[in-house]
Amino acid sequence: MTEKTILCYGDSITWGYNPAKPDRMKTNERWTGLVKKGLFEGYTIIEEGLNGRTTVLDDPLYQESKNGLKYLKPCLHTHKPIDLCILLLGTNDLKKRFSLSALEISHGITVLVEIIKKSGSGPDGTAPKILLMAPPYLTQIENISEEFKDSYDVSCKLPEYYAKIAEDNNCEFLDTSKIIVASELDGVHPDVGEHLKLGKAVQEKIKDIME
Repeated sequence: MTEKTILCYGDSITWGYNPAKPDRMKTNERWTGLVKKGLFEGYTIIEEGLNGRTTVLDDPLYQESKNGLKYLKPCLHTHKPIDLCILLLGTNDLKKRFSLSALEISHGITVLVEIIKKSGSGPDGTAPKILLMAPPYLTQIENISEEFKDSYDVSCKLPEYYAKIAEDNNCEFLDTSKIIVASELDGVHPDVGEHLKLGKAVQEKIKDIME
């Protein structure tokens, strides 16, 4: 089997933020690490998660760039050839200061998908395959961060838009809201047990895609 490279491009969920600590989960607790452990030899899993990463937005509260658009092209060309790019973003676009609708967030995702398709960062200068994943819903808890208050309804609308983007762009799609839930501790990040569920689901999806 020819070695396959899978790029996981996302935010704190991909980074493995642990709502119980808070700290980063161990490699064998993060969904990306679990995917690597569950696949056969011959796969390289590249974890490109960043806390606070948005789709295409500059965040005025951070000096360092959290804009997923700005780093995507360099990231793709750093790691090419890439056989599969897994994209899991959108949660941070739900923050109050951005005031975006689900449709507007989906426009940002579309921009990223189009960049991946045109990047030539796949094998022999082709486009990598794309697995677009809709993030889990926010959990309605009283002590959810002020940043995400009143964003639950918008989070619930994202999978429908993401599914349409995947269909229109001939991408694979996975709705994580049907697999995992955000923690009751912060309402945003899945805990270790949920990462285990997601890792198993993504493993199976990758095997289907790469066969």
